[in-house]
This record gives sequence, C-alpha cells and structure tokens, in this order.
Amino acid sequence: MLRTPLSSRNTGYVFAFISAALFGSISTLAKPSVESTDPLLLAAIVSAIASIAFTPLTIRRKSPISKRDMRLIIPIAILGAIIAPSLYFVGLKTAAASDAAILSNSEIVFTVLIAIIAFKERLRPLGYASMAIVMIGVVLITTKFDITNLAIDATNPGTILIVFTMLCWAIDNNLSRIATRTIDVSRLVHLKSTIGAAVIAGIVLALGIPLEVPHERLFHIILLGVVGFAAPMLLFYLALKSIGTVRTILVFSTSSIFGVIYAAAFLGEHLGTHQIMALSLMLAGLFLLKRSD
Repeated sequence: MLRTPLSSRNTGYVFAFISAALFGSISTLAKPSVESTDPLLLAAIVSAIASIAFTPLTIRRKSPISKRDMRLIIPIAILGAIIAPSLYFVGLKTAAASDAAILSNSEIVFTVLIAIIAFKERLRPLGYASMAIVMIGVVLITTKFDITNLAIDATNPGTILIVFTMLCWAIDNNLSRIATRTIDVSRLVHLKSTIGAAVIAGIVLALGIPLEVPHERLFHIILLGVVGFAAPMLLFYLALKSIGTVRTILVFSTSSIFGVIYAAAFLGEHLGTHQIMALSLMLAGLFLLKRSD
C-alpha cells in the first residue's frame, strides 16, 4: 500500500479529478474537428500541440534523463502515444460506436489488474469495495442500464483492436507510475508527446493522407491539444505519483461522466436519468475510496 503524506494524497485526488474533468471534454471538443480532419492527422497535430505546450517548462528545468529513464520513456511513448491511438482510430472504422464505448472501459480493468498482480499495489478492504462500485457505475453509464441486450461482436477486427488498444494504455499507465518516481512529470509528458507526434506524423505522410485542416477548426484543435490532452496528461501523471495507479485510474474513470455532461451542455445531447444515477454511484464509490485511506 502506498505510504504518502495525507496532504499529498489529497492533492493527488484533486489532480486526478481535474484531469478527468478536462479529459472528458475531448469528445465535445473533437467532434467538430474529427468530422473535417483525418483522425490520424488530428492525433499527430494534437500530440505536437501538447509537445509545444510543455517545451518552455522542460527547457527551464533542464532535468537530466538517464539511460534507465529512456528504457521507460521509449516503451511508454510506443505503447501510449503511437500504437494505442493509431490502433484505436483504425478500430473505430469497423467497430460499432456502442461497442467501442463499452470496450474502452477495459482500460480501467486492465490497469487495475496489472497494478495489483504485476506491481503488487494494494488497497484496504473498503478500497476494493469502492473499486467495485465505481466499476458498476462505469458499466452502467455506457450500457444505459440495458445489460440484457448487451452483445459485442467479438469477431469484428475493430473490437479486437480496441481491446488491444486499452491493454496498451493500461501497460502505459503502470509504466508511467514507475517513471514519475525519477523523471520530472512535465519532461515525461513532453517527451511522450514529441515522440508520438513525430512517429504518427511519419505514418500520415507514409499513407499519403492529405494534410488538410480547415482554418475555422484551428482554435478547436489547439484547445483540444492543450485542454483535452496536455493538461490532463500532466495532472494524471502527478496523481500517479501521489496516490498510485489504482486510485488514479478509478478517479479518472469519471471522465466518462464529464463527457456526458459536456455533451448535454454544449452539444444539446440529452442527459438521462440513468446517467445521473450512474454519476451518483461513481461518486459514492470514490467517496468510499477516499475514506479507505
């Protein structure tokens, strides 16, 4: 079990919650842009924006990177900034949107299992109960309380790619937890974003994808890069450093709730009773998680 000061723990929960609130804005911010820009090109641009945003911080701090650090940074970048986003966008082409939303929750399951089994991270009994409550809330928000008719096409290559994507991000989350112990968090975000942007941009060029971005979408894309990716990633890593992988990913799971709220507020989508109930359930689980500390 993690042994960190109470003030650091509290700050870690705040970081994770704000990260979830910002990351939940992605679907709302990206919706206008993804309709007019190739998804891979958009991923490359967003990663580049995140890299640029953290360049001033990394130049000022000049924290050294050892060979041991690079042995962590490289797989983190490959898994979390190159393979995962690329496969996710490819998978979305054939997978049903509802299946993709449900399967995306497997990142939480994979992250928790890897943290507990491989890295021996532990919770108190109340913590495990809270984890179960949060997971129930996550499932209910994506299935709309209709689990009787839930049927995912396991033979669809898209669904397989999405599950593999979530496994990549789960490994990334756990490796990042280790990396934050010795690497400056802003430097880690900067290197990960830079490597991801460079490689995905190379893929875009190799595939001959048109480099076309409507001028009227530039502000949305910049906002997406800074608010939807760069800031949430920084706060997520700070939370990992303070409260560990399991607690961070459970708090971060509320990003799905924020996504629904933003869609209702800014895109006029309906906020249903089941979503409010799922939100209440997840918040109750997070309250118990905090009490378990």
